[in-house]
Amino acid sequence: MRLALYAGSFDPVTFGHLDLIQRAAVLFDHVVVAIGRHPTKRPLFTTDERCQLIREVTSGIANVEVAEFEGLSIHYAKSRNAVAMIRGLRAATDFEYELQIAHANADMRPEIDTIFLPTRVERGFVSASLVREIASHRGDVSRYVPAPVAEALARKFAAPRA
Repeated sequence: MRLALYAGSFDPVTFGHLDLIQRAAVLFDHVVVAIGRHPTKRPLFTTDERCQLIREVTSGIANVEVAEFEGLSIHYAKSRNAVAMIRGLRAATDFEYELQIAHANADMRPEIDTIFLPTRVERGFVSASLVREIASHRGDVSRYVPAPVAEALARKFAAPRA
C-alpha cells in the first residue's frame, strides 16, 4: 500500500488543507493527516479538537486517516511506512522553507519522498493564522474553512472580550 503523510498543525484546518487532502487521496492508497503535538506551542484548538474537526470534514474520503504525533514528522512517517510526505505550497516564499525541510528529511530518510502540491489559486492567500485573526475579530471565515470549523471558531471567540 502506498501511504502518504500530510503533517501539520491544522490550527484550524482550512479549505486549502482540505483540497490538498482530497488531491493526495487520489494519488495515494492511504493518506494519514498527522497533527503534530508541540509542547512549546500554544494552539487555539487542542490536539483532540483538531483531530475531531479533521475527521469530520474528511469523513467522506475513505482512504484518509487522522492521527497525532510528537517529534519529527519524518520519524513518524517512517514509523507508518510512508512512501511520501505531502507539503502544500501557497507562494514562492513557502518553497524556500519547504525545500530546506524536504532536504533535511531526505538526508534522514532518503526512502521517503516529499511531494509538493501547489494550492489552488483561489486558496493561495489563505492560512490558518489568517483565519484565526479574522475569527478573533468575529469576522466571517465561511469562505476559508468548512462549516464545522467556522462553527468551532465562533464558539472559541464567543466569550465576551475583556
